[in-house]
Amino acid sequence: MNSTTMRRAGLSIAVVAALTGLTACGSGDSSDKADGSGKDKGGMNMSPIAALRTVEKSTDKADTARIESSTTLGTVSSMDAKGVMGWSDGITGNVTVTFTGGSQAQQMAQLGQSKLDYRYLKNGFYANMGDKFADQAGGGKHWLEYDYATLAELSGAAGEAFQDQMQNTTPNQSVKMLLASGDVKRVGEEEVRGTKATHYSGKVDIADFTAKSADLDEDKLAELKKQFEQAGLSTETIDIWVDDEDLLVKKTEKGDTKNGTFSQTAYYSDYGTELSVEKPPASDTMSFKDLLNKQPAA
Repeated sequence: MNSTTMRRAGLSIAVVAALTGLTACGSGDSSDKADGSGKDKGGMNMSPIAALRTVEKSTDKADTARIESSTTLGTVSSMDAKGVMGWSDGITGNVTVTFTGGSQAQQMAQLGQSKLDYRYLKNGFYANMGDKFADQAGGGKHWLEYDYATLAELSGAAGEAFQDQMQNTTPNQSVKMLLASGDVKRVGEEEVRGTKATHYSGKVDIADFTAKSADLDEDKLAELKKQFEQAGLSTETIDIWVDDEDLLVKKTEKGDTKNGTFSQTAYYSDYGTELSVEKPPASDTMSFKDLLNKQPAA
């Protein structure tokens, strides 16, 4: 396996970690972006904004949830993810990603992998790369460590926004995005896997939301917006479904990029479920930065 393939695979794994976490977009506070009031919890007399503020608080307090998602990005990637995530003190979790199509699936096939196990910890995440990686590039080590600070250094403004996302995002991020946009409507009552839920929908300016919610100076903000323009990212349509306990049970995101249409459907269940994440042993771990130094760029 040549160095270019190894580097691309390593970078793809970082992208996958972002796409299969709790959300694909940056974090932020929506508290002063929109307002509303209502009378009945979850009822017709409550405005969408007021109802979603309740959902935001309820989901944030839940701490953990079981997630199941399917994500597609043009011809680049198609994948499914299952696991448990927590957000009481940064993002933690155990998630298994199955590659079902696209160029990323081909890259993983070259590594002898169709699935990757991820472990998310407060300051970074780990991916189990398998035996072929360990033999050819890992020096006998199976786990690849991605430190958020290192990824931020490698990716400029977008990297800093990514670090903020991965350390602070919760499942209600899609709720925060709808609140911040001011463009949200109540669609109606529907069933999600047998559970009665209220459906809300809206559009979000991704670059504007991420720029406002990331702690960046003017130069970094300009760089971030340029990176979004280069990626062709503009607006996303977000739909969420909320149960009678004001907890998010389903989310969909859809938008266009220069790599094709991005779409993701995620389900959330078993809020408050037990979660324990173990850091892989150091003797079986290589850092992504060491991999880059070991594999010279082509």
